[in-house]
Amino acid sequence: MARHIAIIGSGFSGLSAACHLAKAGYEVTILEKNATIGGRARQFQAEGYTFDMGPSWYWMPDVFEAFYNDFGHTTSDFYELVRLDPSYRIVFGQEDVMDVPAGLDALYELFERYEPGSSHALKDFLAEARYKYEVGMREFVHKPSLSVMEFADRRILASVFRMQMFSSLSKQVRRRFRDPRLVQLLEFPVLFLGATPWKTPAMYSLMNYADMALGTWYPMGGMHRIVEAMAAIATELGVTIRTGVEVRQIAVHQGRAIAVRTDDGPIEADVVVGAADYHHVEQELLAPEWRQYDARYWENRTMAPSSLLFYLGVERRLDNLRHHTLFFDRSLDQHAREIYETPRWPSEPLFYACTPSITDPSVAPQGCENLFLLVPLAPGLEDSDALRENYYDRIMNRLERLTGQSIRPHVVYKRSYAMNDFVHDYHAFKGNAYGLANTLRQTAFLKP
Repeated sequence: MARHIAIIGSGFSGLSAACHLAKAGYEVTILEKNATIGGRARQFQAEGYTFDMGPSWYWMPDVFEAFYNDFGHTTSDFYELVRLDPSYRIVFGQEDVMDVPAGLDALYELFERYEPGSSHALKDFLAEARYKYEVGMREFVHKPSLSVMEFADRRILASVFRMQMFSSLSKQVRRRFRDPRLVQLLEFPVLFLGATPWKTPAMYSLMNYADMALGTWYPMGGMHRIVEAMAAIATELGVTIRTGVEVRQIAVHQGRAIAVRTDDGPIEADVVVGAADYHHVEQELLAPEWRQYDARYWENRTMAPSSLLFYLGVERRLDNLRHHTLFFDRSLDQHAREIYETPRWPSEPLFYACTPSITDPSVAPQGCENLFLLVPLAPGLEDSDALRENYYDRIMNRLERLTGQSIRPHVVYKRSYAMNDFVHDYHAFKGNAYGLANTLRQTAFLKP
């Protein structure tokens, strides 16, 4: 009889684990506390609009394709993938806007316009980034990182210095480029990793290669199509997916997990996989005697930012926005310090706008726009309706001014989402949005 594995959580990691374990012959059950699957990549509909709740950038299409290939599928079996061009827009000021093109030749021309001679520096920078991407994906990403001995391989050790693991991304960028707009363009991708550019290992310039060489894509129908695809594969392999079932405790006997306890009663399992928030699984689902770390350890971890999100249905078409638009008309350094060094609600917040209806008419009623706004925040801050509304007004003032149009009178649907929601929906430690920050001290085998 196949051994039974219970997986807690139906985000990308839970679904991926389920597929691989089912393929290996195990009986697998996914237990999801929320009413819909996907974790942070859930989706909801309201007033004719379809909103992706979390991830909105589709990078590294090769990773998704490789996953589908493992199960005899291709990306096109599940959704149409389109490359965005421009990849995104950065707004530095009222009359200072940069559209980042999809092709490398056009990108080199863009750099030359801002800083003569910088295209040669960019070619060298991306050549290094490509090496890091190829080696990182081959040698580092797919290792469990349980021990330093996993990396005690001559080939891996020889690559460590070329990977620039002990230098910061900011240092590597700023020694090559002087124009502050180009510096921000090259440093912003690491914000997805949950750390500042000056505390992120230069190894992560591989994100620049993913951005500029591999491109920014979009799955028609929304990012939730990825979740639907993974769930379809899991179902095809015989995985049972149960929603609305919250795991309250992992039962352990003689050092081995034997069951999970839910509101619907116990569910026996030979193995339990925790694909929910790590802190929640370790500190709240396990009895104290089975925990590897104490509360003090977790308090000393650097968490990735939380976010203030607004999902807006706008009853008009919007001008001067792209599918992805980054508003960098304020200091990135100051906002980053107010996330990591002196945690507080940002005094001059940067923000991001996603308008998927520009690419995909199916996510909004005809003649309308689907608008998603995000402000990065320090985790663990106070969260209230009053604070959310204050920042909504501040962000919308700038959005309307910088894009030269009236938006608020046309908003027919509005929902906010912030730290309290991350805690309630995902048991996210301190309301974080991305898990542990990818600092040097929390990379590879240095992660908990």
